[in-house]
Amino acid sequence: MSLTRVEIVEKNLDDYLASATTAATRLAPTDPLRPGSTLTARKAIEIFEDQVLSRCLDVAARELKKTGKSFYTISSAGHEQNAVVGALLRTTDPAFLHYRSGGFMMSRWRQHGPSTPMFDTLLSLTASKDDPISQGRHKVWGSRDVWVPPQTSTIASHLPKAMGMAWALPRARRLRVDTHLPIDSIVACSFGDASANHATALSGINSARYARRRGNPMPLLFVCEDNRRGISVETPRRWINEFYSHLPHLRYFQARGEIDEIWDTVKLAIQTCRTTKDPVFLHLRTVRLWGHAGSDVETTYLSLDKIERIEAKDPLLRNARRLVEMGAATPDELRDILASTRERVRAASAEAAARPKLSTRAEIMAPLAPYDEARCRTTATASIERDARLEVFSKRLPEEAKSDTRRTMAAHLNAALADEMLRHPELIVFGEDVGKKGGVYGITRDLQARFSEARVFDTLLDETAVLGIAQGAAHAGLLPVPEIQYLAYIHNALDQLRGEASSLSFFSNGAYTNPMVVRVAGLAYQKGFGGHFHNDNSIGALRDIPGLILATPARGDDAARMLRGAIAMASVNGRVVCFLEPIALYHERDLYEDGDNGWLTDYPAPDGASDSALLPGDIGVYGEANTDLLIVSYANGLRLSLRAARELEREHGVKARVLDLRWLNPLPLEAVRKHAADFDRMLFVDECRATGGGVAEALVADFAERDFRGKLRSVRAADSFVPLGSSTSEVLIGEDDIVRAAREMLA
Repeated sequence: MSLTRVEIVEKNLDDYLASATTAATRLAPTDPLRPGSTLTARKAIEIFEDQVLSRCLDVAARELKKTGKSFYTISSAGHEQNAVVGALLRTTDPAFLHYRSGGFMMSRWRQHGPSTPMFDTLLSLTASKDDPISQGRHKVWGSRDVWVPPQTSTIASHLPKAMGMAWALPRARRLRVDTHLPIDSIVACSFGDASANHATALSGINSARYARRRGNPMPLLFVCEDNRRGISVETPRRWINEFYSHLPHLRYFQARGEIDEIWDTVKLAIQTCRTTKDPVFLHLRTVRLWGHAGSDVETTYLSLDKIERIEAKDPLLRNARRLVEMGAATPDELRDILASTRERVRAASAEAAARPKLSTRAEIMAPLAPYDEARCRTTATASIERDARLEVFSKRLPEEAKSDTRRTMAAHLNAALADEMLRHPELIVFGEDVGKKGGVYGITRDLQARFSEARVFDTLLDETAVLGIAQGAAHAGLLPVPEIQYLAYIHNALDQLRGEASSLSFFSNGAYTNPMVVRVAGLAYQKGFGGHFHNDNSIGALRDIPGLILATPARGDDAARMLRGAIAMASVNGRVVCFLEPIALYHERDLYEDGDNGWLTDYPAPDGASDSALLPGDIGVYGEANTDLLIVSYANGLRLSLRAARELEREHGVKARVLDLRWLNPLPLEAVRKHAADFDRMLFVDECRATGGGVAEALVADFAERDFRGKLRSVRAADSFVPLGSSTSEVLIGEDDIVRAAREMLA
């Protein structure tokens, strides 16, 4: 029977150790492996042990997969020189890792002291709920103890948040927020040469260089593990070197050669990053053994001769030869390391495979959306010191102004942000144009002058970077409130919310979270202004993200109270909240007729009152109890529905109660059901796309599946981009559409 490529690589190492000759001179444990190097014989052997353990775990993953006991075969084989990086970084240097980081993690755990990296990895491979980092939800490298937030199958999507954390560490100290990390900590992130071409990688690297150019410290170590291949696609020779070695504001080091040469280069790169606070690009040359994953058949795109030449560069084989020839170890000693590690892994594999799995929906979803309503409400409604508020608001509190205090949504949001910055000293506000300009619509006006550039600042024009900064800042102990200028723009960076921020608690079993409130200006009805990029009603992608809270206020007072609730959920439970603000209602004053000021509201003071904040499930109710029809809507749709309700009563004698959902993810279904018990006719007014938003669909489905015996109807916008000018009325819903649908139901 022919040998597999895994067996061939193992045999190559075994054959060398069986035939190798012990060096004439033996090094003492503290001797350098070669003159001039700082790598000692003892440390070189330890690294080899860590690399062997990583390799044996990769072999075990494939053996377990054959019997259906393992579910992950993307290995670290060929990348084990990253163990040198793991040995030289500190466990207080946060690390965001590529999936081929087995060697790194074994060396990292060795520094920590008593730990069980072998068994923990096997538990992860076998999807056991005893896995200490993810409970088997995914095979991830991660640990709270050694500061490795887990990543899933990353294609550079972790670089922006690594950049964000490197940016945030000095900022947090400046704001006297305890990061629980030493002052000279650096942040590391690793990725492959193929991923280095990804737009997300370029965003993270460019943002780090941009920040350094502006004078910000950026203690960030980019580790590009270059095996010259992305699955089957070859990376051009010298591509990484040519692209990254000469970029301004990015220090470049290439680590290649023997293990002691790699050690010395990596050590210099880390030291440079730690002392200069410059971003450093460490180009680590590796090979990839056994294909991309267990299902990847390399012979479909590589010749056998090419595969064998790659296998001859196996780092374990090369390191064993170096240790023997330099006199750091004998062949017998290395054989013993290999044999004992294989046996330990083999024995532990059987035990790990037998451990229990997550078996219920509740178990699986437990860390997805943590929510302590009582604590959140207490935090959101706590009163703020009056003297501090008087100072921030220049002796004139927004709820106590001498003139008419009724205000627009924009004014309420501005005041609420100021109050929340007082309540949470760790809160920072940032995005494009939010600083001196005060935002495109003036929502952040004067906040920078009141709270300093350290807490309110502008970013570069890159939504991916903005959300990366938010995630990194959250890791550093800050409470980020980033702004995305328009709803359409968030789609440029959606995976930072979907694949990274919202998934972190799930894949770390709650050990790590990304608390943030992402303010987004959006939705339509701007009287034709701007076209679809500024009049965007596409929310389906946001509602699709598990664990993401989507808040959509319609009135100014609600906006202030909902923002307090959103920030409390981020602060207390580490939640990711998207706070979608209707642009058309920012400065709206009127409800029924021009000049009636019916859409202006008083500012709700943060005075400790129970109704001074709103949380999911708190919906708005308009209308009397004894009515003919229940209309359910949100945002612009609420205002349209209230206008339609007045026409229905005046012109047709029909009374309607109108509900404001306020929260679109999760939908407040229980609250709506409670009101629906009084009605046999329900109309859902959904201002977003008919099949792209999902709000009306979800509401209709919920009541249909509960055998609602009355009539259900919906009014929805067309499945169209929003055009420019007056033609917007042809694709968006209007109050006439609501009136028509209501009359048809009541006919």
